[in-house]
Amino acid sequence: MDSAGYITITRQMGLKREMQIVANNIANAATTGYRQEGMIFSEYVKAVENGPSLSMGQGNVHNTSFEQGTLSQTGGTFDFAIEGDGFFLIETPAGERLTRAGAFSPNADGDLVTYDGFRVLDAGGAPIFVPPGADISVSSDGTMSADGVLVGQIGVVRPLAPLDMQREDGVMFRADAGYEPTEGARVVQGFVEGANVNAIGQLARMIEVQRAYEMGASFLEAEDKRVRQALESMTK
Repeated sequence: MDSAGYITITRQMGLKREMQIVANNIANAATTGYRQEGMIFSEYVKAVENGPSLSMGQGNVHNTSFEQGTLSQTGGTFDFAIEGDGFFLIETPAGERLTRAGAFSPNADGDLVTYDGFRVLDAGGAPIFVPPGADISVSSDGTMSADGVLVGQIGVVRPLAPLDMQREDGVMFRADAGYEPTEGARVVQGFVEGANVNAIGQLARMIEVQRAYEMGASFLEAEDKRVRQALESMTK
């Protein structure tokens, strides 16, 4: 296979990955706290002996959008959303994780947990206990009170390297570079943040990627036919 064929194959692989990402965005357009993803294409250049350099495109970097999603009012006592830059701090068996999905509830032990049962942590990294039957209120800085008595503060943090965060389980992120308390973020009780997916834009992008992939497939088919015809003429 010549250089044109290899270049087209790498392009097809990148387009296939992008199609998977776009499809996942559309599937999670209604998922609370979901962050839209995109694909970054990079160029790989290699020197070729006695000839021009070879350049190939490769799509292998996922880019996450951290734009604010729409807040929807639920009226739920343990539904929370963040306005501004920040994430809720969650404890999982694999370590601490960050999320924007704030649909919480107390578990049987009285700890505030996520939908998956992971404990929500306060600003100091400790679980938040919710007294049963108490009237719960949360101020804009995340401070939680039960019947007017302070019980803790929901941890809202900012990753030190947001572009290096690794997505896990759809709405959770691993921040290996660490995090710090964020300033300016506002916690809103009785609301949840929707996905920041632009569904119409993603559908349009899906059509573009599909057409580009079909064009590449047509080129490979034509290239294969050309090579076959050349070999047949040489063997006659």
